[in-house]
Amino acid sequence: MIEAVNVTKKYNDGNQALKKVSFLIDRGEFVFLVGQSGAGKSTLFKMIIKELVPTSGTLKVFGRDVSRLRGKEVSVLRRNIGIVFQDFRLLEEKTVYDNIAFAMRASGASPREMRKRIPQVLEQVGLKKKVYSRVNELSGGELQRAGIARAISNRPAMIVADEPTGNLDPQTSMDIIKLLRNINVKGTTVLVATHDQQIVDELKKRVIYLEEGRIVGDQEKGAYVRAL
Repeated sequence: MIEAVNVTKKYNDGNQALKKVSFLIDRGEFVFLVGQSGAGKSTLFKMIIKELVPTSGTLKVFGRDVSRLRGKEVSVLRRNIGIVFQDFRLLEEKTVYDNIAFAMRASGASPREMRKRIPQVLEQVGLKKKVYSRVNELSGGELQRAGIARAISNRPAMIVADEPTGNLDPQTSMDIIKLLRNINVKGTTVLVATHDQQIVDELKKRVIYLEEGRIVGDQEKGAYVRAL
């Protein structure tokens, strides 16, 4: 699903965000990516969706070297990856339905497909009654549920979530992570970057540890603090 071999990223200002990073994530895994701010998590996520490319090394997603993807191939890659953001990135003046429809329309879905699919994903995330609510009327937890509904609307093979609980209280954070876990149980690969120790420790999933651009640990059923 994702294969990184000696991936290095050096920015023009000389900052080296990733340093010979190597790992393999198989289809259907749930993986936490942890590390301090500046450890390289966001850089890695941007590479997975080809907003950035490695300076050296190879990163393959769905078996394809992302550095070699061009034009429509990049669009196909991104349609197969659902993205969940810390700050939600929803259109505030639009309804929940319109936000999800916008993402589906960009991927070529027909109005008929949208009318069928949108109620399904909203029921899956527990927002069925909010379908025509405006985004600016939702709570923080509801905003992230809407973001997840948007991310899964096109049935992606993988979800990448960048600090999805960063703006939420502890109980809501746990609810959101359990929702992502349920999506994973149905076969979707899930990769979550987080600083939230409670959710990492409770779920006991695979944890990849980044420190100053390097992988310093990779543990099955790991905890937020790496076992020595």
